[in-house]
Amino acid sequence: MLRDGIEHYHSLLTDELGGETQHQLDAQLRSRGLFFGDRALCTVLRPRFLSPTQYRFLQERGSLVLRAFRKAHHAALADPGVLEQFGLLDWERELVHVPTGFRDASPVSRLDAFFVAESGGLKFTEYNAETPAGGGYNDVLTELFFGLPVMRQFLRTWDVRPLPARHNVLHALVDAYEQWSGRRDRPAISIVDWSDVPTQSEFLLFQDYFTRQGFACEIIDPGEVSYEGGALRGPSGVIQLIYKRVLLHELVERGGTNHPILRAFRDGAVCMVNPPACKILHKKASLAVLHDERNAALFDDDEREAIALSIPWTRIVADRRTNHEGTDVDLLEFSAAHREQLVLKPNDDYGGKGIVLGWEVDDTVWQAALRTALREPYIVQQRIGLPREPYPSFTGGHVVFTDRMVDTAPYVAYGGNVDGCLSRLATAALLNVTAGTGTQTPTFIAEAR
Repeated sequence: MLRDGIEHYHSLLTDELGGETQHQLDAQLRSRGLFFGDRALCTVLRPRFLSPTQYRFLQERGSLVLRAFRKAHHAALADPGVLEQFGLLDWERELVHVPTGFRDASPVSRLDAFFVAESGGLKFTEYNAETPAGGGYNDVLTELFFGLPVMRQFLRTWDVRPLPARHNVLHALVDAYEQWSGRRDRPAISIVDWSDVPTQSEFLLFQDYFTRQGFACEIIDPGEVSYEGGALRGPSGVIQLIYKRVLLHELVERGGTNHPILRAFRDGAVCMVNPPACKILHKKASLAVLHDERNAALFDDDEREAIALSIPWTRIVADRRTNHEGTDVDLLEFSAAHREQLVLKPNDDYGGKGIVLGWEVDDTVWQAALRTALREPYIVQQRIGLPREPYPSFTGGHVVFTDRMVDTAPYVAYGGNVDGCLSRLATAALLNVTAGTGTQTPTFIAEAR
């Protein structure tokens, strides 16, 4: 039925209606500031459609995998041997043990996944437990697409339900603050990141939303804060609640481990979401920890089944023996010999930096990447078949359909509730808007009326 809906949507896009839709899309993108740096955020004329069954499956499977992640996090804080597997730096080890004042290490997060066509299943390939982006863009794109001329025609026979994200970010922020402070007031929210990052446009969307919900909100560069007399201060006064969009490793690189924000956090003088404890699960090694046979006893039967079905074979690159699909293998020899079925990823980076797709490089490049992966924390992960869908765009006066790879990145609130979904499209195997290889489109649940 969902395929019928997609085909019907495409049939409506005549060159005339497609041109009208593109004209309105361009105007709305400009007026609403929906750009990532200088690139338009959305370049296609169709949203992502999920069936109610798909979305429910995404929520249920995601909940099980997140339950396993939380158990791995608790084990890491209690057992130095488990913590060692995550590959944390020395300053990260110190900060992850600082009390946060609230329950969840990552009150807001995002899983990155694919609905794998050949098996009909779902594969989670990364867990963004530190600074999940895109929710503000998603919500405004959703509103924009509802108003497009083609949607006026489509909504006559199909019912679509949006999957907003900003409300869960707000609720998770306030919930963490109430636990931290023991009060039920309305804290001012400080969105903290560098003033020159391309996601500034999204911060403005969050600021607008928070303000409309009755919360004072300011966007602050980390260089604008000071910490004196037990109070963290920004341009407008005392900072109560930080919505941390700055990456911790960049904060430390530029400001050191005694940056005012980190000193205030250590002293319990500010509520920070997400706190440094998020770094444990944000490391890409977290998927290796879940999948590694050495850690099976950490999880119950349902969690082990979900891990086996939904996390690709993943290991931290090391000189050791391990299990691959029931066979004992030398990890380095196996990785060297199966380049076309593997991908290498740095343990803690973003925007596709440092990722090496084995099937897109030759043996010389792959062997050099493996040597790098032995010196620096890296994971090696099984290649998965990326799903493709046709998406329309308007080029040269005509509607053109192009197959694009599609990822599914559900948002998570309170460390375990899957709600909302980011969808990214690309013609290259590395789906990443930051890397310049993808585009974002809003996600809707669709059913025939």
